[in-house]
Amino acid sequence: MSTGGLSVEDGIRTLLLLMPRMVGRTKRIKVPPRLQSLNLAPRHLSLLSYLLFDGPLGVNELAARLEVAPATVSLMVGDLSRRGVVERREDDADRRRTIVCIAEDNREAVDGWLAKGARAWRAALEPLTPEERLMFVETLRTYERVVAEEEENEN
Repeated sequence: MSTGGLSVEDGIRTLLLLMPRMVGRTKRIKVPPRLQSLNLAPRHLSLLSYLLFDGPLGVNELAARLEVAPATVSLMVGDLSRRGVVERREDDADRRRTIVCIAEDNREAVDGWLAKGARAWRAALEPLTPEERLMFVETLRTYERVVAEEEENEN
C-alpha cells in the first residue's frame, strides 16, 4: 500500500469503483442450505452477528447495539424464534429480561455464513492501529449517515 497519500478526488473515484464490487461480493456469499428457506434479511444478519460474536444478549442490549427500538428487536427475535434460528429464555436474575441466543441446531450454519466476512474484516483491520481502526469505522459510519440523510431529503 502506498504511504504517499491520496487526494480526496482520487479517494472518491477509487471508492466509487470499489464499493459496488464489495456489495456485490457480499451479496454473493452463499446462505447455508439449512438457512436458505428462512428468507433472512440483512437486519437478521446484524442481529445474528452480535449473538455469534458476543454470545447471548438481552433484547435491550441488542436494540442498543443495532441502534433500533427494543420493540423492533422483539419483533425480529419473535420472527427468528418461530423459525427456530434463535431461542429466547428468561434471565434467571431478572425475570422481566429476555435473553436471546442462536439455537444450537443452527449455530454451525450461522457461524459458517458469517465466518467469511469476519475473516476478511480481520485481515483488513488487524494491521491497523486502534486509532486507525476507529477512523476507518467512523469513516464508514459517516458515509452511511450522509447517504441515509440524502435519501430522507429526497422523500
